[in-house]
Amino acid sequence: MSIADAPSELGPRLRAIRLARGIGLRELARRLELSPSSISQIETGKIRPSVRTLYALASEYGVTVDEVLFNEPAGHDDALPVRTEPGLAIQRAAERPAIQLNSGVRWERLMFWGDEDVEFLEATYAPGGASSEDELVRHNGHEFGHILSGTLRIVVGFDEYALEPGDSITFPSSTPHRLINDGPETVRAVWVVRGRRGGETGHEMEQVTDLPVAVTAGKRRR
Repeated sequence: MSIADAPSELGPRLRAIRLARGIGLRELARRLELSPSSISQIETGKIRPSVRTLYALASEYGVTVDEVLFNEPAGHDDALPVRTEPGLAIQRAAERPAIQLNSGVRWERLMFWGDEDVEFLEATYAPGGASSEDELVRHNGHEFGHILSGTLRIVVGFDEYALEPGDSITFPSSTPHRLINDGPETVRAVWVVRGRRGGETGHEMEQVTDLPVAVTAGKRRR
């Protein structure tokens, strides 16, 4: 999947999964607090979903974001394709599946095969790009990130960090968080989310709007 082709492929894939789950368009819009026309435009490829909306859709369908982005469209069957774990696999850089999302974020899949509950991606944040529009979000799983270039501002709960090339971070995805590139340089990072589908945290994708950030300048206040 090329970046240019991604929107046209993503929309039908999302629609196919919705139909396989037997969820009506208006019911889905109600659950996600979006308008039916917004869902329809996403499914027809007229607009790209934001990162928050994509995670919310994955939660609603009970699949990983990796499956939503890069698997073949699901049929009218509750079971998604079962993948066999390879003994050895090589992913050529020129053949990475990639998709451009809203808010200046691009994801490239780092391995054509993915564990059913591990998302392994290279995330690119253009200047001004962010993981969600203005709000903090939380969901199931655990995050692992490593910065390759640029400076990424990461808000986790009441704390804020500025991560530079070579820095890494890990945190529970159930802690409200947001990733922002408010600098002039594009940010590239390797990102892994483990347990996104699992229910150990008890949280689906949630928007958190009333959590103030108490720490700035990239270091935790003691």
